[in-house]
Amino acid sequence: MSQVFKGCCAAFLYGVLLATSLGGLPASAGEGGLYRKAGGIEAYIGFVPAEITQGHAATQADKPMHDGVPRGHHQYHLVAAVFESDSGARISDAMVTAQVSGLALSGPRKAMDPMTIAGTTTYGAYFELPGADLYTIVLTIKRAGATKPVTLKFTYDHRNP
Repeated sequence: MSQVFKGCCAAFLYGVLLATSLGGLPASAGEGGLYRKAGGIEAYIGFVPAEITQGHAATQADKPMHDGVPRGHHQYHLVAAVFESDSGARISDAMVTAQVSGLALSGPRKAMDPMTIAGTTTYGAYFELPGADLYTIVLTIKRAGATKPVTLKFTYDHRNP
């Protein structure tokens, strides 16, 4: 099987996975799990193994998605879909950061890059989830013209990935 074909298949699979898991979500789901709402913003998050993103199309001209797929075990791609609470419209003009921390630890904070998949904008970044743990994910969303960012806190159970 050619490398081009493998890359296209991986990109297609990744796009389908994200589109079905985040793209069709209504912005009115109940509170809890991988969904949070505060300050007029709603967000859904999800993790996929980093190797699934291998071969995904560049997010900017001549630049691989998030500077490339990290190597090594326990690498995951965090994806966030962000919406306006009132209208349900997808937010594509925000600066989004995420901090992923294991139980009783302070994890790294990273800027999440905007991505267009299946005609919709989501935000993504790679994180290491080194073990079976409960992880706290803190999303900070700053929209252009907003006086303060909105912070959303999630809990992700990675004990049975």
